[in-house]
This record gives sequence, C-alpha cells and structure tokens, in this order.
Amino acid sequence: MSDSGHLEANRANWDERVAGHLVGYDTDGFVADAARISTVVRDDLALMAGHLPNGSVRGLSLAHLQCHIGTDTLSFARLGARVTGVDFSGAAIAAARSLTERAGLDASFVQSTVEEAPSAVREQFDVVYTSIGVLGWLPDLGAWARSIRRLLKPGGLFYVRDGHPMLWTMDDETDDDLVVRYPYFATGEPLRVDEATSYIGSAVLSNTVTYEWPHSLSEILGALLNEGLLIEAYGEQDTLPWKALPFMIETDPGGPQDGNWVLPRGRERMPMTFSIAARG
Repeated sequence: MSDSGHLEANRANWDERVAGHLVGYDTDGFVADAARISTVVRDDLALMAGHLPNGSVRGLSLAHLQCHIGTDTLSFARLGARVTGVDFSGAAIAAARSLTERAGLDASFVQSTVEEAPSAVREQFDVVYTSIGVLGWLPDLGAWARSIRRLLKPGGLFYVRDGHPMLWTMDDETDDDLVVRYPYFATGEPLRVDEATSYIGSAVLSNTVTYEWPHSLSEILGALLNEGLLIEAYGEQDTLPWKALPFMIETDPGGPQDGNWVLPRGRERMPMTFSIAARG
C-alpha cells in the first residue's frame, strides 16, 4: 500500500472517531464554561511561556496543525490568540467549526494535510503549534518541517510536545512493567494497528485499521534543523495526558494538575513526552 493509501485508511478512522470524541472530550462542558482551557494547552503554555512575548499568546496569530476537533485550538482562542486550526479529517473540521459557533469564539478551521497546509492556509503566523500524539501519523518529517518553516513568520515560534519516541516502543498490553516491543527507528514501512475502539470514549469503530510511523529523536530534531529552524529549548517530561500503559496512574485526580498520568514507581526510568521550542 502507498502512503496515500495509508493516509486514506487513517482519515477514515479519524473521521469515525469524531462523534465519540465530542463526548469523550466533554465539549458540552467546554462550551458551558467560558474559562475552560484544555489540560494539554494548560501544560504546553507553561513550557511555551518563556518563548512568548510577556509569556502569553494574547494578540498573536497561531496555526495549530493536526488540530482534530479543536478543543486545544479554541483554548488558545480563549487565551487571546487569533487561531487557525488545520486537520486532514473533514468530519473533525466540521465538528471544530460547530464547536467554535457554540462557544461563541472567533477561529478559522481548514481541512488539509500537514504537507499541503501552507498552500491551503496562505498565511504566515507568529506561532505554529502541534501537540500531542501527532508525529506518528506522519510518514515524512521532512515535509512536516518544510510546512512549519513556510507557515512561520520570520522569527516566529514553533512548538511541539509529543509522546517520547521511547514511549512508543513500549508494549502497551502487558501489565508487568516496561517492555520494549516496537521499533524506535524508522523502518521504511508503517506499523499496522487494528483496534476496534478509540483511546477516548467507548464507541466501536468499523474502520479499525490505522498506520503509524516511528520517528526517533534524531529524525525529529534533524528535520527541523535541516529547514533552518533554531532550536531554543528541548525538554523531556515524566507525565503524559493519557493512560498509555495499563499500569500508569493518574497524578492528581480532581486537583489542579489532573488529567496527567505517570509510571506508578520509578518515574525517572523513562520520559513520557518531549518538547521542542524552535525559532523560524
């Protein structure tokens, strides 16, 4: 199967996830609470702040790649940014536009792949943002980095936080401990995944097969550096905003840092996420 065939299989899967994710992400609660910011944006903003004017996105233009149904994008809108969300799923973009209207916010959403985003959007931004669980869906990080460079204004900020490449090698079915099961480095072919449900919500999917590509840290950093982006900061974190492994535990249920998961013991043994701040 070609990359385009893999992409279409993934698109069908993500189109089908939308209905369940509108419930799983509590979009009714998001609409009802005008002060609500997603957990992901809450945590990302703390890492981005030192690279932003006055530590804020207020008044800045921001493009969000692989935005899905828009809860993170619209969280930035609530923080004062002028936002444009981009996603390859038509169903997700339709849901994001509906959510924008329901929440009374101002935002634009464009259906496009990451590679085609600069031509589809036809604008440059102060900030290009992408997070989390995103890079494994992309077969070509060179094309990803070229899009970022074209979307950024000169001197603009690119930010990504994603699952650490080491995390993606772990066996996610064992209850025992950390066990390496999947490749760390690119293999030339994607991994075929067949799952009947999504990571959030309980809806049963009919388009169950997806394809994901492993990317090492050297590949990720190299792609950005090859496009001339200047790495300002690189970080690794020991928390994750979903339960990726069966034995992970929630850090602060109901508290100010809820929504994050950690290893139950020995958190120092492995990073869960990485983050990069780069300048165009």
